[in-house]
Amino acid sequence: MRSEQLAGGERPISSAARGKSIGERELIWMMALLMACNAFGIDAILPALDALASDLGVEGNNRQFVVGAYLLAAGIGTLIPGAFADRFGRRPVLFTALFFYIALSIACALATSFDMLIALRAAQGFFAAGIIALPPAIIRDRVGGDKMARMMSLIFVIFLLVPAVAPSIGQGVLILMGDWRWIFGVMALAGVAMTAWVYVRLPETLHESDKQQIHLPTITRNMASAVTLRETIGYTLGSALVFGGLFGFINSSQQLIGEAFGAGDKFPMIFAICAGCMAISNWSNSRIVERFGARRVSHVALFAFIAVAAAQYWFASQPDESLWTFVPLMAANMSLLGFIGANFGSIALQPFKHIAGAASSAQGFLRMTSGAALGAYIGYLYDGTARPLAIALLGTAVLSLVFVLISERGTLFGPPEPEED
Repeated sequence: MRSEQLAGGERPISSAARGKSIGERELIWMMALLMACNAFGIDAILPALDALASDLGVEGNNRQFVVGAYLLAAGIGTLIPGAFADRFGRRPVLFTALFFYIALSIACALATSFDMLIALRAAQGFFAAGIIALPPAIIRDRVGGDKMARMMSLIFVIFLLVPAVAPSIGQGVLILMGDWRWIFGVMALAGVAMTAWVYVRLPETLHESDKQQIHLPTITRNMASAVTLRETIGYTLGSALVFGGLFGFINSSQQLIGEAFGAGDKFPMIFAICAGCMAISNWSNSRIVERFGARRVSHVALFAFIAVAAAQYWFASQPDESLWTFVPLMAANMSLLGFIGANFGSIALQPFKHIAGAASSAQGFLRMTSGAALGAYIGYLYDGTARPLAIALLGTAVLSLVFVLISERGTLFGPPEPEED
């Protein structure tokens, strides 16, 4: 990873932002931690679901809505910020998203009923969607091709360190403060820190010549092109499916590990192992993707994912499945997602250099809403065993392969793609 200023084939910073500069290393860390605010908002509350459910009188699987409502609303919300970011720039939209993330974190901490908390979590996910949608657009403003896949992989390495430690942080806050509400206070503090960093260091990356009008037919046309182009739609839907399976695990993980396998006290550690494996694989992807190409790497990983998911289904169908078979296989599939997610996203965004904000929003909307809805459904199917999750992982991976084949017209393992100037 380079520490010098972005150069070479990257596009110049807009004239309005030439007073600021940022190196590649810092940009990657900043984009990763922006996206990690979203991950922290999801995963830090997981260890507190039992306490939250007891405090607010929630029964059964309904506690999962604290996660599902945020994910689904965030997916819907990603449709909005891209068009405004293509017109007014990335910075103003980021600041707006961060403001709502902070304000609604505080509001969640003050919620007096479960219905109020769900409504606030949905609002938090919707209005803070810019911290999910804009980092890929900011990277696409500067680079393309397999180099974008490399940078996005490095971003995911850092980003995934947060889910690895977020449950432990949440559990630590719960033990130290004795109240799940303080976890939302920590979310607000994280948002404040990111706002200050972005304000001081991030230049405006939207090029003057790429600014779009706030004109509904233009916005509609740009977004429609981003989700209808055959060469990319299969990758958007494919990633929605495989990450829907991941969201299903996140939704049900606390109950699955705590109830089905009786290892609730080990939940933060197990979750950290799985997320950590995903971070390591993203780092590995960043080392090989420019050499072999995003298509070759992600296609091989998808076939491997299907094989591991089939093994998960076989073990889950046995009457005596243990934690020691479930965790290695789940960690293996999360590792394989590290070779799929960033590469699928980069391939899908590649043709849309001049409308990266709208394209990132439209693709993020389709990916997040589909994935979140599917994940919520998978999580709600939890029946005290790992079988529903295993079936979902296998089914979504196979269907993802079908969509990729449609985009690639039946030909897989394409060559590396050079960066565009």
